[in-house]
Amino acid sequence: MAGKIPEAFIQQLLDRVDIVDVIQPRVSLKRAGREFQACCPFHNEKTPSFTVSPEKQFYHCFGCGAHGSAIGFLMQFDGLEFTDAVEELAAMVNMEVPREGHYQGPRREVRDLQDLMQQVTRWYRQQLHASDTARDYLQQRGLEQRIIDQYELGYAPEHWDGLLRAFPQQKALLQQGGLLSSNEQGRQYDRFRQRILFPIHNRRGQVIGFGGRLLQGDGPKYLNSPETPLFHKGRELYGLWQARKHEHTREQILVVEGYMDVLALVQAGFGNTVATLGTATTPEQVQLLFRASRHILYCFDGDRAGREAAWKALRNTLPQMQDGRQVSFLFLPQGEDPDSIVQSQGQAGFAQHIQQALPLERYLLEQLTAGKDLSRLDSRAQVAAEAEKLLETLPESHYRQLIGEQIEQQLRVSLHTRHAAPAAEHPRPKTSSLHTPLRTAIALLLDQPKLAFLQATRSIPIEADNPGTRLLSQLLQQITRQPEITTAQLLESWRDRPEGEHLNRLVASRLPKEHREEVFTDALRKIRLQQVSERIQQLQAQLQQSVPDNLALQQLQALLQEKRQLGEKNG
Repeated sequence: MAGKIPEAFIQQLLDRVDIVDVIQPRVSLKRAGREFQACCPFHNEKTPSFTVSPEKQFYHCFGCGAHGSAIGFLMQFDGLEFTDAVEELAAMVNMEVPREGHYQGPRREVRDLQDLMQQVTRWYRQQLHASDTARDYLQQRGLEQRIIDQYELGYAPEHWDGLLRAFPQQKALLQQGGLLSSNEQGRQYDRFRQRILFPIHNRRGQVIGFGGRLLQGDGPKYLNSPETPLFHKGRELYGLWQARKHEHTREQILVVEGYMDVLALVQAGFGNTVATLGTATTPEQVQLLFRASRHILYCFDGDRAGREAAWKALRNTLPQMQDGRQVSFLFLPQGEDPDSIVQSQGQAGFAQHIQQALPLERYLLEQLTAGKDLSRLDSRAQVAAEAEKLLETLPESHYRQLIGEQIEQQLRVSLHTRHAAPAAEHPRPKTSSLHTPLRTAIALLLDQPKLAFLQATRSIPIEADNPGTRLLSQLLQQITRQPEITTAQLLESWRDRPEGEHLNRLVASRLPKEHREEVFTDALRKIRLQQVSERIQQLQAQLQQSVPDNLALQQLQALLQEKRQLGEKNG
């Protein structure tokens, strides 16, 4: 198992990376004073509310609340996992990502396997170039060379031991990568033979597995790589790496069922197309899709299998439906698929089909009521019960409220499931108010770490007597140790701790625009005043229950004097 990335490296990486260089290629930024602005890439808006601060190395949207470091941006915009985002940034600045603990052994094996997969991909591409049969097939399917190259298509020849002879010293890695199979006698042979191969890329563009389409011989028409250390079928989408580069993917992503469907649509101009890998759409795949786009358009064949796949996709999508997200379902005519439609009707023809896609709520209602006689009370009750079970999987949101109301209107029945809207709208509220001095102090400190070096900050002793003040004290100490630390570095250093989520909420709070030093020191005084008042009460209770203690009396007098001084300054 790979070791954890050291915290010190994360800090060094964020110190080397300029967040503007990370965001600028993905979002069109315009300078606005000391910061940069743009329309937010994470929600629809006409007036820019997305800001990027070179000083803080931090981005923040005042419209939807999205915020974070360069690492967080890559995770949110490119849909990368934390480790992948760190490695992506490290590659930008030519840094090697270290690991803690027992790292070198297993991690080197993974890297060796990744390298082999790239070599095998090149070998399969060479076999395609050398095979008239494979090239003729792709030509008959109408694929242009640019698409073949873009998606790195290859060919596995008929030989049982083609890979074994091409990579004789790497038999163990070939087995580990799912490229070999074994018979009952234990003899190993190439898993893919006489097949067009479709390399499956991860979110960093590395080949992690293959899908194979049979041209001749026996076997299933399509065959995928098995589960390997690199490849997990339910967590990947074919074409996602390429689709992320397309200009329309952020607004809408098309999900189809087959490899050739993806390639045909991409060639026809729908570069925002991906495919599931021969399985029902999984919750993990839904999460990947929503990281890539605001609007998922599922495209299924109109036959029974397509309808069943669509219903499974809907059930796995409902728990991910937040306000601001859209899902539609497109069912193609019987006997047609995206490939056949673009071949016969072209780009315009398929675009017309897209216009006929059903919004999720309409598809849901149609499925729930299909074949039901809604004039009968028992039928309406049955539909209502099924609807309630599905609505319970939706997160609290305005969308849940509205779809519940729509079902109630159609069925003329009140659902038991509550559809109350959340207190805040989505996109998330621009900011939340702070309410307490402690929250105010921490939020201001996160936003402007230099406040830790004010003379007033040093002169007000804050005791770490509860989780909140303990967190404030730790932040002050951390900033004192790292005087040049940025907002982004502060937040990243707390990412994996229980307090990290709380700090992220605070940094998105509504902060005063002016007189921040005064507001910060005033918050510290109020925190200290509360601590002093509580300590006074404790000492007074102690003195009433026991013989007067000179030390306790001196402490009480000192605290009373401090309270008067703090009260005067706060008055």
